[in-house]
Amino acid sequence: MIVACIPAYNEENTIARVVLGAQKHVDKVIVCDDGSRDMTAQIAESLGAVVVRHPNNMGKGATLRTLFQTSLDAGAKVVVTLDGDGQHDPAEIPAVARPVMEGTADISIGARFHGKNEIPRHRIIGNKMLNYLTNIGNSKKLMDTQSGFRAYSRKAIEDIEVKENGMGADSQILLDARKSNLRVSESMVSVTYGKDTSTHHPIRHLGDVVLSLVKYAAEERPLLLLGLPGLAALTIGLVYGALLMSIYVNTREFIFAYALLAVGA
Repeated sequence: MIVACIPAYNEENTIARVVLGAQKHVDKVIVCDDGSRDMTAQIAESLGAVVVRHPNNMGKGATLRTLFQTSLDAGAKVVVTLDGDGQHDPAEIPAVARPVMEGTADISIGARFHGKNEIPRHRIIGNKMLNYLTNIGNSKKLMDTQSGFRAYSRKAIEDIEVKENGMGADSQILLDARKSNLRVSESMVSVTYGKDTSTHHPIRHLGDVVLSLVKYAAEERPLLLLGLPGLAALTIGLVYGALLMSIYVNTREFIFAYALLAVGA
C-alpha cells in the first residue's frame, strides 16, 4: 500500500488540489491538520482524505510524527510526504516513490535545487547553508536536504524516530538515516512558489534547522561541535546568512557581499 502523507496548516486555498492530485497515484491520502484556523481539515475530509487533527499548531516535526504513525497503523509499505501548500506537484509522486518501490533506496528525496526551477534567490542561499551543515561528515552530499517531498520505505519509517517538533525534522531524519545505514537517493522535481505556497518564514526555518543540527552535534559528535575554527566559521556564516535573508525578505534587496561572507565562511 502506498500512502500519501500531507502536513497542513491553514492551507484551505491549496489543499483540495493537493489531495485530489495525490489520490491519482496512491492508495490512501492522510492529512495532518496542524491546528489550522481555517477550513483545511473539512475540505480534505470532504474529498476522501483521512484527516488527523492536532488541537494546536505543534510544528512540522510533530506533524510528521503523527503522519508516520498513522500510516504505519494503516499498513503502509511506502509513504510519500508532500506539503499541503501546493509547491509540490502530486503528478511527480511516482518519480519520487520509484527508487523506494524498486528497492534501491529507503528514502527518496524530491530535489528542487537542480538549476531547472525558478527559485527565489534567498531560498537558494538559505538552502545551500542548510545543505552544507546537514551534509557535514556525509560521504554522499545531498543537493536538497530540506525538501519535504519524499518517499520512505516502511523500514525507514520504523527505524527513524522524529525527535524534532519544528522545521529541523527534515535534517534530523537524514542524520538518523545515516546512523541507521539507510539508503538515500534524490530525484529531480519541479517546485512552485506563489502567493499561496510555502507559508514557512525563512528565518524561523533557518533557526529551527540550525538548532536541530547543533543539538545533534552536541549529542553525537561533540568533538566536531567544539572544534573552535570550524565553530567560528560556522557562526560567521550563519550570522551573515541570516542577516542577508532577513534584509531580502523585508526589503527585496540582495547584498552580494553578505552572500559571499555567508557561503565563504
